Amino acid sequence: MKLCFASNNEHKLAEVRQILSGQYEIVSLQEIGCHEELPEEQETLEGNSHQKANYVWQNYGVSCFADDTGLEVTALNNEPGVYSARYAGSQRNNLDNMQLLLENLAGKPNRRAQFRTSITLILDGRVHQFNGIVLGTIAETPDGEKGFGYDPIFIPDGFNQTFAQMRAEQKNSISHRGRALQELATFLKQHQS
Repeated sequence: MKLCFASNNEHKLAEVRQILSGQYEIVSLQEIGCHEELPEEQETLEGNSHQKANYVWQNYGVSCFADDTGLEVTALNNEPGVYSARYAGSQRNNLDNMQLLLENLAGKPNRRAQFRTSITLILDGRVHQFNGIVLGTIAETPDGEKGFGYDPIFIPDGFNQTFAQMRAEQKNSISHRGRALQELATFLKQHQS
């Protein structure tokens, strides 16, 4: 089965292809001829993932799925949340975002957080949503070279490493996106049988 992953983020595309490898042929937006920036104008992760997937379905007629992911920090009233990618501004710079988050958390003893992913699948015009959550804490300083986004400052529960210190296979087996994608994969298997 061929599915388009509605994202321009190369890191996410590589992660998705690795998690779903051997099961589905995942094509990028560029491979279906979509070169425009997808709209993300909703106030929730679920709304944004639906808006992006629907845009591809309406304009290209391709079965697809889109995700939106947010880091929700308890002491910051669940910020940055839906604004995670542009927390420090429209330039969407990972280092700026992390720096601002660490500055806003300075002096706060509660460093609890969760990563949450919402995936919307549009398959033959029908809409399905899947969610994944991983709980953890925010590190005092960034550590690790792997991953992307907030991975260098997020330590998942049960581990003493940040996502950016983990091998991709290890991170994908416990991550928010990995969990949402497993739900998606389970649904697709049931749908095919």
